[in-house]
Amino acid sequence: MAAAALNGLPETKYGSSTTHVISPTTNGRPNGNATTTEANSERVQIINDEKQFTTELTPQIQRWGLQNAGFDYNIVAVFGSQSTGKSTLLNRLFGTNFDVMDETKRQQTTKGIWMCRAKGMNVMVMDVEGTDGRERGEDQDFERKSALFSLASSEVLIINLWEHQVGLYQGANMGLLKTVFEVNLGLFGKKSADGRNQRTLLLFVIRDHIGTTPLANLQTTLTQDMQKIWDSLSKPPELKDRQLSDYFDLSFSALPHKILAADKFETETKELRQRFADKSRDDYVFKPAYHKRIPADGVAFYMEGIWEQVQTNKDLDLPTQQELLAQFRCDEISAVALNEFNEQAKSQKRPIELGKVVEGLGSMMRNWRTGALTRYDTAASRYHQGVYKRKRTDLIAVLDSTLSPYFLGQLKNLHKSWLATFKKEMLEGMRGDSYDFAEVVAHARERCEKRFLEGAKEALVEDTDWSYEEEFSLLKEEIKSVADQCRKDETKKMVNVIERNVKRQIAEPLELALNKPSPEMWNKVLKAFRETLDKAESSYLTKAKSFNCTEEENDKALAIVRKRAWLALRSKIDEQTADIAFLGKLRTFFEERFRYDEQGVPRVWKPDDDIDGAFKKAKDETLELIPLYSKISPTDKSLEFTLPSDSGDSLATADSDELDFPSTLIIFSETKAIDLANRFRKDADAYYVEAKRSTVSSVAQIPLWMYGVLVVLGWNEAMAVLFNPLYFAMLLVMGATAWIIVTLGLVGPVFQVAKTVANEIQRQLYNILRDQFSQPALAEPVRTRPLRDTQENDHIKEEMRIKREPF
Repeated sequence: MAAAALNGLPETKYGSSTTHVISPTTNGRPNGNATTTEANSERVQIINDEKQFTTELTPQIQRWGLQNAGFDYNIVAVFGSQSTGKSTLLNRLFGTNFDVMDETKRQQTTKGIWMCRAKGMNVMVMDVEGTDGRERGEDQDFERKSALFSLASSEVLIINLWEHQVGLYQGANMGLLKTVFEVNLGLFGKKSADGRNQRTLLLFVIRDHIGTTPLANLQTTLTQDMQKIWDSLSKPPELKDRQLSDYFDLSFSALPHKILAADKFETETKELRQRFADKSRDDYVFKPAYHKRIPADGVAFYMEGIWEQVQTNKDLDLPTQQELLAQFRCDEISAVALNEFNEQAKSQKRPIELGKVVEGLGSMMRNWRTGALTRYDTAASRYHQGVYKRKRTDLIAVLDSTLSPYFLGQLKNLHKSWLATFKKEMLEGMRGDSYDFAEVVAHARERCEKRFLEGAKEALVEDTDWSYEEEFSLLKEEIKSVADQCRKDETKKMVNVIERNVKRQIAEPLELALNKPSPEMWNKVLKAFRETLDKAESSYLTKAKSFNCTEEENDKALAIVRKRAWLALRSKIDEQTADIAFLGKLRTFFEERFRYDEQGVPRVWKPDDDIDGAFKKAKDETLELIPLYSKISPTDKSLEFTLPSDSGDSLATADSDELDFPSTLIIFSETKAIDLANRFRKDADAYYVEAKRSTVSSVAQIPLWMYGVLVVLGWNEAMAVLFNPLYFAMLLVMGATAWIIVTLGLVGPVFQVAKTVANEIQRQLYNILRDQFSQPALAEPVRTRPLRDTQENDHIKEEMRIKREPF
């Protein structure tokens, strides 16, 4: 009755309490018969018991007439245990129409969080579901989140509690307040944009106060409890020095028993209402410092954002006793199952680390995993299902993370094993001369990829996100790389064989052509080279068909064959045109024209022969050969050979520089040609001098009459020798010795020995005479060369003199 009189609204009975009837509405707006007062008394459930935030708060604020209030509004909320009269208190203080409890049943009335506008004030009042209700039991999740939401969004938080609860920890919700304060400090403890802390008034309303304990003593106890709670908070490092007074102001009020002292209760309630309504009072609760500075039209969005932060905060998800027991037991059961699993898996760890492929590894891993989960499910499924399933998920994650290295190791070992097998099969398949390279590669690749996939699929464990595709792709890439390398090696080997064949086949035609110089010389050389090169290219294309090469690769290989063939030809030409060899060719050519006649008969020069003319003609014809050899220049232009300048050898040639083909056509530079001509002239001059000497020796002959004079003058001496036995014997011995020396061709060595002996005698006599006529005291020691060195030097000098003398 008192409540009805206070609110000035029709009343009806809800149990033994009074509640207010909400007038009918049309499309969320009051109908034509509803008064403004009735519209203002409408309430809305902003958060239901399923923790969902309403979408009707903004329209409801508009119906309350607060849409354009700006900052001229306040928000108050109530917090406390279930069935402590929170809704009744709000209805008395603010004229709201929240449902109140049927005292005959003592059951939960408010579910979720409701909001209503206060009568006669721009105040939005939140009625929060009570804590410690039997309906939710041990599930305190909504209690913590609703308490934090109320604390963060309201300016004044009314904490409703019985007098006998003061001094209790759980009864006064101190544990819940500690959790809420701690999370609130972390989420909303930082300073706002204007540099001030967000402050809130905590108004403790002590119900059923009988006066035995003075309010001041109750106030002291509650203040000390709040300070202890604040000191025990786990604060962020940047807020560790903050005090309770930095964020909260504490205020206290006491109300007598609602039934036993009903009149006094109503009087005290009206007095308390004035603290919310009369702004002139010193104890007015809605001070500017508590306002959140959110315009009224943004309150709905502001509260929804706070609720989202509260919902996603994991610090509020504290377990119940049943969940704690389930966590403890599930952890124990999981640990036992995991230990047995680890013991089973340990046996195969070492072989996999050593690079071995373990046969049947997938089957073993599946058995280990299934066994561990079966042991866990058997013992843990009896406990809290949420914890059981969460811990089972954690156990599966641990099992899979333990088995994953085994799976990856098996894949790597399969990769290495079958890649090595592929290489081995490639080498075995390429033995001999008759094999199809493409067929060998395809067969080896197909077999290795198939075996790898079989092993990889066997190692997979169901219900995991493992995949072997990446390792399989790497294997295929490496197989392709090995096959390409083998193909390159075989191609290089084939090109090397072709190069050797070209060198061998071109050597004889080249030598024959260059040893018979003529204007058609280079035609013969290039013709033989083209025939040899055509055979080499045909041989390559015949063998390259089995390599499955592309046209581009064949073109590149043929370019390499041409380049190497040309370099081989050029190398042979360099051998034939080296300085010594080329000068030998010039001397031979010169001798054939100077020392032999047209019929090839050696010439015996006579004084009346034209030596100068023959010499000049032979020398001029020989010098004409140097320009012919200086450049590869065929007279038949169809035989000219060209090579692209960018035909680089990708098969690792010795010289990786780009080939300058035009420069390879030059055999002798101009400077080199002049030098060779000068050197040849010196050799030709020697032949000319030799020819001149031969004519002089033929002219200087002894006259015939001189022989008669010798016979007449030496007749007596000859007769004395012939008729003297001793002289005659000596003459026979000397004649026989001379005959033997001449017959054996020892004339030259005998003269050489005689000369050497004479030289040695002369040297010894020279040394003796020098020693006799020298001054020993003043003279420096004479260093004589060893006999062996002197003899060797004299011998060398004599040989050089003999070589210079013409026969």
